Amino acid sequence: MSEKRIGIVMHGVTGRMGMNQHLIRSILEIRKQGGVALKDGTRLMPDPLLVGRNAVKVEALAKKHGVGRWTTDLDSALDGPDEIFFDAASTQLRPKLLKRAIAAGKHIYCEKPVSTTLAEAQQLYRAAKKARIKHGVVQDKLWLPGLLKLKKLRDEGFFGRILSVRGEFGYWVFEGDRIPAQRPSWNYRKKDGGGIILDMLCHWRYVLDNLFGEVRAVSCLGATHLPYRWDEAGKKYRATADDAAYATFQLAGGVIAHFNSSWTVRVRRDDLLTLQVDGTHGSAVAGLRRCLTQSYAETPKPVWNPDIPQPIDFFAGWKEVPDENYDNAFKAQWELFLRHLAGEGPFRWGLLEGAKGVQLAELGLKSWKQKKWLDVPRIKP
Repeated sequence: MSEKRIGIVMHGVTGRMGMNQHLIRSILEIRKQGGVALKDGTRLMPDPLLVGRNAVKVEALAKKHGVGRWTTDLDSALDGPDEIFFDAASTQLRPKLLKRAIAAGKHIYCEKPVSTTLAEAQQLYRAAKKARIKHGVVQDKLWLPGLLKLKKLRDEGFFGRILSVRGEFGYWVFEGDRIPAQRPSWNYRKKDGGGIILDMLCHWRYVLDNLFGEVRAVSCLGATHLPYRWDEAGKKYRATADDAAYATFQLAGGVIAHFNSSWTVRVRRDDLLTLQVDGTHGSAVAGLRRCLTQSYAETPKPVWNPDIPQPIDFFAGWKEVPDENYDNAFKAQWELFLRHLAGEGPFRWGLLEGAKGVQLAELGLKSWKQKKWLDVPRIKP
């Protein structure tokens, strides 16, 4: 059994997402398992080169996890022989970085959003297409156990005709004065690319398109509920980006979806993200990992009577969908992309799909500003 090395320039891995999900739980786990198995018996082994501005942080990260290569010189990394450029740093910096990597002939894999505007996202897609490089955008929620279970139910016809999808996402992000915030301060500054609409509508686009129907129209209301927050240095600042979004989507096939996304909500539900799917034959509620169903035959028959305690336990009568062998969602997509680079199978979650997410976020912001429904035009490849 032979082993084939593939070099990955990993930029932005000192941040929470890049470090935990992409480096530690994806690339390093793939290395621990002996690489990605190809059809011819070859093991494709990722070889990361960690890149960051802070030498102390990058070196410490590399030593802690046994990564032999790191640098603060992005130019030399892009000029080197590594085949892939990965980015998980700031959204505002991403387009410029990706353009440089494409010009250097690197294949591209990156976090979303790919940019802050649709025009820039489309430029990236066209540049990658012209350069004939392969590209992928992280769409991790498609590989979460809870959503994989929803997909299985859909494919089996459990729902019958799907009527609606209701998503609840979010949690309380502390302001930073009394209790340290658990998200970076740039998330709440518009000039730095912050805002929950830009962040989360990119997610909801690929979730809806892939599981329930192509998004055809959007109505979105944003809000900045907390006007002031405190940054990492303890300094008070004005929050200029939206911290909550209330969006309704019309999908192909007549499905209606509504998603509440908020960093100013306290959680009293099964998970930080829950999706309820209602159909003519049954319903399901999924979190990140669990999924419960209620068929037509198991549906209770409530009668409105506010004068007595509710006699029905609405949490009973739901059956849990059993677990299967699910891997980390980020790792699962990384493995598909690496196999794609090796010529094994298509990979349709590229820069064009990333552009669709930015398009929906851009239209969501526009809908909020104009206080109206907006159609979502199809983006031509």
